[in-house]
Amino acid sequence: MRRISLGIALAATMLVAVASPVSAITGNYTPDNEHPFVGLIAFYDKDGVFQHRCTGELLSPTVVLTAGHWTDNGTGGVNASARIWLLQDVGSHYDPATEHDPVTGYPDSCTGTMGNGIAEGWCAESHEMYNYGFDNFAGFPNIHDVGIVILDRAVDLPEYASLASAGTVASLATARGTQDKTMRVSGYGLSYRLITPPKGPNAGGSHNFTISYRVRLQANMIFTNIRGANAAGFSFAANGNGAGRGGTCNGDSGGPVFWPATSNRVVAVVSWGVLNAGCRGIGYYYRTDRAPVLEWIESVTGDAWSDIVVN
Repeated sequence: MRRISLGIALAATMLVAVASPVSAITGNYTPDNEHPFVGLIAFYDKDGVFQHRCTGELLSPTVVLTAGHWTDNGTGGVNASARIWLLQDVGSHYDPATEHDPVTGYPDSCTGTMGNGIAEGWCAESHEMYNYGFDNFAGFPNIHDVGIVILDRAVDLPEYASLASAGTVASLATARGTQDKTMRVSGYGLSYRLITPPKGPNAGGSHNFTISYRVRLQANMIFTNIRGANAAGFSFAANGNGAGRGGTCNGDSGGPVFWPATSNRVVAVVSWGVLNAGCRGIGYYYRTDRAPVLEWIESVTGDAWSDIVVN
């Protein structure tokens, strides 16, 4: 599968290793046709210039949950606008030469050969978003890596993601051996493959390659801990990535972590990784099941909060 990792490289002296934003699903991944509310989201500055893209999930017809480091504009504010495509294969026809997908319009518009995505419900735009307080990993390990995007118009889907109630993940750290710790991640990030050049006198060694399919993939991973200097209860770690295990990499950040794995209940967003070269490092996931985070989401979503399920 592809691993999820953050799209921003970072060297943080307060970390025990190099940390970077997460971007893609890795390991034993499969196409994700089960979560129609998970989309590829792109952000733009005030001039409409594309800044970056990641993963986001609809909590209601107008509310998208993602990572704070994506809504953040790097200067103390938020990006001017965003656009989300709710298609499993949104970028499968992306042309690296033109940097455009003619079928969906990604990353330039909601129109392409498929037609007007806004009118047809598979694409939506936003000019309102919020950052929980992410500021280049300040305050680590409580990096406040949650963002909310409010869509300009509602997107009607058969189902949406729900939010886990406060303290849900904490039970995994105390009820050892009595609960299934399998979680599921979904996203549009990079995937990893190992290519070994042909043998010969001039052949080099094996090289790591990451590939961006720009399609929604999913994989299972196993929760490992919520403690330690890097997590400290604000995030948790999982054993994903490497040796065929499911995990996350660049571009998956902001995507949902579901627990139980077969549910639509989000307990965290994909946030950052340690030593993520080759999409094989340890992934950390910022918890959305903490009371302060839930209270913040309620405060910025206003009347739309009544449409969001917390369970």
